[in-house]
Amino acid sequence: MPELIAPIAGNVWKILVAVGDKVELDDEVVILEALKMETPIYCEESGTITEIKVKEGDAVNEDDVLVVFG
Repeated sequence: MPELIAPIAGNVWKILVAVGDKVELDDEVVILEALKMETPIYCEESGTITEIKVKEGDAVNEDDVLVVFG
């Protein structure tokens, strides 16, 4: 199953999807906050959200899995 990976370390500021949501290429899925800057993370392919591995406020490292979709 495809996974959305954190490209940077930071905090999960906002989750814009829920399990079961259909997403398309380039939809905003998660917003990370790092160094007082918000960085939107976009879907890299279409699918349906099957699992959200983080919650708002979580600290994540680069390459952590944020969302799984299929």
